[in-house]
Amino acid sequence: MPESFGQRLGRLRALHGWTQQALADRLALSRVAISHFEMGLATPSERTVILLAGLFRLEPHELVADTFYPEGKSLRLPSVAPRYSEVELQLALCARDLAWCERLPAARTETLLYWQTNLEQLHRNCVDLHERQLIQAMLAQLS
Repeated sequence: MPESFGQRLGRLRALHGWTQQALADRLALSRVAISHFEMGLATPSERTVILLAGLFRLEPHELVADTFYPEGKSLRLPSVAPRYSEVELQLALCARDLAWCERLPAARTETLLYWQTNLEQLHRNCVDLHERQLIQAMLAQLS
């Protein structure tokens, strides 16, 4: 028997260890909106489903499959969703550049300064606690 979309959302949220507020912050929604989705009082828009799918590292159709999500909305979902945040991308690029610096020591000072500046700015603008911790860890590596 299919589960409701709200039940799936609540289960995935709990698996990630997120509160409703933490999930709402990641989506720029209210905690009440998340609560309404989970209780089946509201149906998330296609945009919200795409964002949720990305957060849970799923494709949009995987997220709504075998749920009671409206078929008409489901048909309008794209096949793929972005799965990584800007912070994750920047940290991966920084790690790549640091690996190159081991091979090209002459570029190390300039590269460290570049990433120090960019990661500090990213840290100031980041609202996600986990991502802020990841940025802090990379900044520590740069020191």
